[in-house]
Parts: sequence; structure tokens; C-alpha cells
Amino acid sequence: MSCFGVRTAKRPPPDRAWVAEAIRRVEADANRSADTHLHVFPLPPEWGIELYLKDESVHPTGSLKHRLARSLFLYALASGWIGEGTTVIEASSGSTAVSEAYFARLLGLPFVAVMPAWTSPEKIALIEFQGGRCHLIDDPRGIDAESRRLADECGGHFMDQFTYAERATDWRGNNNIAESIFEQLSAEPHPIPRWIVVGAGTGGTSATIGRYVRYRRYATQVCVVDPDGSAFFRGWCEDDPSCTAEGSRIEGIGRPRVESSFVADVVDTMMRVPDAASLAAMRYLAAVTGRRAGGSTGTNLWGALALVARMLRDGDRGSVVTLICDGGDRYAHTYYDDSWVARQGLDLEPYAKVLERFGATGEWMTP
Repeated sequence: MSCFGVRTAKRPPPDRAWVAEAIRRVEADANRSADTHLHVFPLPPEWGIELYLKDESVHPTGSLKHRLARSLFLYALASGWIGEGTTVIEASSGSTAVSEAYFARLLGLPFVAVMPAWTSPEKIALIEFQGGRCHLIDDPRGIDAESRRLADECGGHFMDQFTYAERATDWRGNNNIAESIFEQLSAEPHPIPRWIVVGAGTGGTSATIGRYVRYRRYATQVCVVDPDGSAFFRGWCEDDPSCTAEGSRIEGIGRPRVESSFVADVVDTMMRVPDAASLAAMRYLAAVTGRRAGGSTGTNLWGALALVARMLRDGDRGSVVTLICDGGDRYAHTYYDDSWVARQGLDLEPYAKVLERFGATGEWMTP
């Protein structure tokens, strides 16, 4: 009697030869991309504290999400979910979709981004430049359901970054962002940072870094900064993953619900950052370093500077690391546009004064 069974599938499995070539192309892209830079943020040397900015904006698609998109494609290819001609669909507020559109084009696959209607026109243009199509909806709470509907309709694959981000990346190493940070810090005055500060969109980056520092037995702590309108902060504080919120104005981070890729137990502390503080810090970065970045970088920087001020107050020495998530050119008509900021009812001035005082004295006086 034969021990081999017969299974009827909704669609035939992908051709293994095509999958092998697709994986080779994605890995070759990684080999062609040098690691991202680790910049020093200027602080007075007498403080004995170093702040580093991991510049993820230099990836081929210009953001931190390039790492995630690469991992998601490799995970889906190895799992048998993507084959030749498969339409790839993602729910994204912008940067993940830009990066996934890049990899879809690399593999000759159609790509559709389901995204909120208010996504910046610069990001929409970038997705379309990479060959993707944008499917805009008014209510951001419905993007997952709409993505699944489209995938079912065309027989495609919903990538679902918010579910698979924390498992698609190898948190033990393999040149993930955490391993890269520690290798680049190895010759610095304080090679084991006191804090690594990141925002949460999917939660995949904080999960990767939090697991890695525990796996390598480092004393580094992870601080997740969360913008207005996001559910992560309240969900973490109340230990309630069912928390919901209206959603964030800071593209790329903050979610109306606590996503399944957010691993709360590897987060040491969280900090709520007002949107006006995020934009003030984003502009402060440009004024101090000449580097224009997006709003999520401003959220990161606000949290990192607050921790530096706390260390200085307590007489601590050491290093802090945070991320430049993407470049500021994507937000010329939003976060860098004073008229747009005014229409949002945001007053940056009180937070700009906090940053100016910090730069002059090291003191942190929250409005």
C-alpha cells in the first residue's frame, strides 16, 4: 500500500526552480547593499554620553522598511506563498509599500498597496515609480480587510506585515539591524548602549532588537516611543493587547490597534510622544546636523534626547542609539510645510524650546 497521500490545493504550489531564482535575486540585492551608517549626534563631550543615529534612509528604497520587505519576501517565498505571476498585496501607510514594490519589480510580480487616502503624495509617487499600484481607502482601520479581499479576488498573496514582521526576521543575527548596531559600536567609547530607542509600526524592529539583546545577554534596554493616536502605549501600560485607538498622524509608526508582531515582553519601557514634539525634533535634527528626516525619526529623537537628559541628571555615562527611519524629502508637503502643520492644529514652538534648552544646558523641561 502506498504511503503517499493526495492533497487538493486551491492553487498549485509555486515552481521550485522559479522560487530558487527569486530567492537568489533577493539575496543578491542584500549583498549589493552596504550596511547603513551610524552617525554621531553632537553632544558636549564633557557629558560623557554618546548618541548615535542608525541611518536607515540610505537603503535602496530609502527607509528602514527595506530590511522588513526583504525579510517578508524571503519568508513568503520559502513558505510557498509566492510564485511566478503572484500578485503581492500589502496594507501599508507608505514606506513598507515602497520597499515591497521594489522587490516585487525585482521578481517581475504585480504589486498593490492598500493605504490610507491621506498618505503623502511623495510616497504614492515612489510606490508608482517602483511599478506598484496604490489602492486608497478613507478609513485606515479597514486596510487589512480590504487587502484580504483584493488578494482573494485576484488569487494573490496578502503579505500582512503586521502579522509576520516579528517572525520573518532572524532575531539571532544574520546581519539584522541589532547585530549591525553592536558591530558598528564595537570600537566606540561605550560599545554596549544603555538604551536603543525605536518606534513601533508593525512592532518587528523592537521585537528583533529586544530578542537579540536578551539572546546575546547584553544589559541594553529597549525604549519604544509611540505617537499620539496609537494603541501600542496604552496596550503596553495596561497589558491589554485588545486596546484600540484612532490611528497615528506620524507615518510609519503608531497603529489603531496593538498588532500581533508587537512583542510587549521584550520592551523595557515606553514613552508617549506628542505629534508636535515629533515634528519639532525632526526639524531640530535638520538644524543641528543638516540631515532631513521624517516624522518617525523625530519621534525617535525626542525619546532618545529625553533619555540622554535623564542619564545626565542622574550622573550616568554611556551611549544611546536610535534610528533615522527615512528621509525628509517624502514629507515636503506635510511635516515640513508650515501651512500643513497649522491646518493640523499643531503648535511646535513649546517643544522647540524644550530642545533648545536641552542643547544649551542638558536640562529637559517637558511642556
